[in-house]
Amino acid sequence: MTTLSEPLRTTPATPAKATGPATSRLRAQADGMAVASFILGLLGTLVLNLLLGPCALILGGLALARGTTRRGRALLGITLGAADLLLLALLVTTDGTVSWHIGS
Repeated sequence: MTTLSEPLRTTPATPAKATGPATSRLRAQADGMAVASFILGLLGTLVLNLLLGPCALILGGLALARGTTRRGRALLGITLGAADLLLLALLVTTDGTVSWHIGS
């Protein structure tokens, strides 16, 4: 039973964020995923857009979900991954092929 003179015990509204080697390792992995997403999305516009586009989308989404500090790179990777798939759809509908070709 509590009395009026006893202070109320409250818990903080937000839990304290964990810091330490495990958190920094996960953050580094998320940063690596963001950079990999950007690079795969960029390469996917040139070659293997059927494979690299979805990989860029997935890695960018995972990096954002894990709280990367390289948020811009993850968003660019997602954007480039989507552009890869749109480019693939354009190539399939216009030429009937799934790859680039120059000339006839």
